[in-house]
Amino acid sequence: MKKMIAYFNILKKDMKTYYLKPPNISWGLVFPFAWTLMFYLRSETAVDIRQILPGVMSLSVLFGTTSMLAVTITFERKSRSFERLLLSPISLDLLMLAKTTGAIIFGVLNAMIPAVMASFIVDLDNINWAGVFAGVVLIAVTSTFLGLFISVSVSEVFEAQTFSNFIRFPMMFLCGLFIPISSLPAFLRPVSYVLPLTYGADILKTMINGNGIISLWTSFLMLVLFSSGLFVFSTHNIKRKWIY
Repeated sequence: MKKMIAYFNILKKDMKTYYLKPPNISWGLVFPFAWTLMFYLRSETAVDIRQILPGVMSLSVLFGTTSMLAVTITFERKSRSFERLLLSPISLDLLMLAKTTGAIIFGVLNAMIPAVMASFIVDLDNINWAGVFAGVVLIAVTSTFLGLFISVSVSEVFEAQTFSNFIRFPMMFLCGLFIPISSLPAFLRPVSYVLPLTYGADILKTMINGNGIISLWTSFLMLVLFSSGLFVFSTHNIKRKWIY
């Protein structure tokens, strides 16, 4: 019981301190809108909102979670406030779950914004919303733990931002978000299948448009494996580098 109280108190503190600030809320609204508008303005043909919706939702989750978590954890470590949390009477795994839950919730909410916007423009019938939600949650978890991996691999906030972009921007073009993987050069296609967002975006494509190319069970399993691996590696790094 005490562990759960500590968990929710850490989560509540992070939500109030970082995620519920007006700039973060507005950024979560502006980012998906800007991406959708970009496709409208840059495309020479009519844009199929349903076709680009999985990509926009995936990017909203990826950028929302990694941007927040990579910076907040690095900032707290730099200010030494994270060291005080390490002294709390809970396990490191539970502590890191508490620190990452806020980013996961933020990412899921970010993904819902493009869906709500699209509902006013196109017909979103015949969509498996339960599957969409499950896919979004798994993308948010994987992206959050990716942000955690980045934050424990650097020591400065600007390094976290640079490292985040080094990973995120290739994902935009290699994960089949807007460019089909089959259209990529042959030597790049294997790279697509070692990136977690490929599987998350494919789940959303299957659930929204029925045009995914990977088995659902494979995609869900790969995201679980990526999430578990990133979390274990990150906590191992914390124990090795941050706990003396």
